[in-house]
Amino acid sequence: MIQEQQWLLSLGTFLPLAGVLVMLFIPKKDEAMAKGVALLTAVATLGVGIYTLVKFDYGQSQKLQFFTTNKWISPIKATYTIGLDGISLPLYILSMVITVLVMVYSWNHVPNPGNAKAFFILMLVLQVGMAGTFVAQDLILFFVFFELVLLPMYFMIGVWGGENRQYASLKFFLYTMFGSALMLVAFIAMFIVTKNHATNPDAANFSFQWFHANAPGIARNTAIWIFGGMFVGFAVKVPMFPFHTWLPDAHTQAPTQGSVILAAILLKLGTYGFVRIALPFLPQAAKTWAPIIAVLAVIGIIYGALGCLAQTDMKRLIAFSSVAHMGFVMLGISTLTPLGINAALFGMVAHGLITGMLFFVAGSVKERYHTLEIKRLSGMLKQVPHLGWILGFCAMASLGLPGLAGFWGEFPALLASWSPATILTDSAMGNHELLYRVLTVISAFGTVLAAGYLLWLYQRTAFGEPSEEFAAHGHDDHGHSDIHDVNVFEWIAWTPLLIGIVVLGVVPSLMFKVMDPAVQQLTSVFGK
Repeated sequence: MIQEQQWLLSLGTFLPLAGVLVMLFIPKKDEAMAKGVALLTAVATLGVGIYTLVKFDYGQSQKLQFFTTNKWISPIKATYTIGLDGISLPLYILSMVITVLVMVYSWNHVPNPGNAKAFFILMLVLQVGMAGTFVAQDLILFFVFFELVLLPMYFMIGVWGGENRQYASLKFFLYTMFGSALMLVAFIAMFIVTKNHATNPDAANFSFQWFHANAPGIARNTAIWIFGGMFVGFAVKVPMFPFHTWLPDAHTQAPTQGSVILAAILLKLGTYGFVRIALPFLPQAAKTWAPIIAVLAVIGIIYGALGCLAQTDMKRLIAFSSVAHMGFVMLGISTLTPLGINAALFGMVAHGLITGMLFFVAGSVKERYHTLEIKRLSGMLKQVPHLGWILGFCAMASLGLPGLAGFWGEFPALLASWSPATILTDSAMGNHELLYRVLTVISAFGTVLAAGYLLWLYQRTAFGEPSEEFAAHGHDDHGHSDIHDVNVFEWIAWTPLLIGIVVLGVVPSLMFKVMDPAVQQLTSVFGK
């Protein structure tokens, strides 16, 4: 563990709260001031993130860096322990980048301009929860941050969302709370069991170090049940089939900014929980659960793709595509191999960039055409050529075109599932090699379906002549044209994402070489 500059992660995590504090004193009507403070805070937080990137020791990426631990809630043995390694670094930085870009986009896209101050405050609170989840090294601290993102997103959907926003926000909240309750029970059970079996029970606490040292020794049957609790908690957040039904509703009703943050970061909290907590702490149970996770992941891939083909609403189609893409991430995790987990982590970041970008585009289409019905849209390449080309680029990236980021999340995951960890093909455990190979073939078919629904979406919306409804340049009741091409704020917000998709597609080793040492260390708990 590398303990230099212990203040750095705390500053990067909690700096947005300073902005929130300042914004509380800004009058509600002074919107420009509120936006300015929020954007400045988000940029300053990203500055701390970039400084973290510079100071990070890439030769030691498997070790926790900027590590700090302090007593926190002594009666329940919770500690304030945070640290960063190669697994959490890309996601930690991604959360900061997405927050800044969403703020820039929101400058002239606040869904209800009269309440911009509250909207920006919620985004800053969300950023605290997201960053905190990725640096937490204590289960109670992890749980607090994991839950912190719930409330801002609930209000974002419930206040600024579409027509069915109350229903969607309540469904999102209840589903996630249900999963989190089981996850918390699993955490407490794991703590009690490890404490009872420890040679020095007084030393027991909720830090990850304690569980790394003591949790793998839990009896197999007990571990399987504890893993089950965590599985539900994380699977709801991912969301995995059959816990996914809240996602299309939440995405469809959320404002554009909410959809982008939800797709780019919040879904990753679940997959990150599997990689950071469930697998390394309970390796015995992971072996038993892995085939179940793999089967559900592949059902999600096919189900999500078929769901996309049935959609008439552009945003809902992108939401269902998330179910399919997160299926590939979970398939990679279920192989318990370094290749599979590397692919899953890469897939998380790639999905964040690509699907975040798709939701940005969908939001801008809605703003111009006042509809997302696919059959009403056509001829975008003629009417708004830049927006049309960007949609095409993102569709290609999303279907996993080689040379763009999406490919490096899906292809290695398929490769890994063809030859899963030897512990899963060991005859004493039941040989799952054939199962994984069948699943690989089925999920490969999912990539064909992905090409189908994305190209179909693109063909219907971008090609051909603009529909008669919008052909007259979409003049509104006052004779103003409101169908215009990409504006300055959109270019500033989108360009970093578009560059990221290309750079990670061409040079995937930028991320793989940071993550791999930490992933190798993580998978060593499964033995050979």
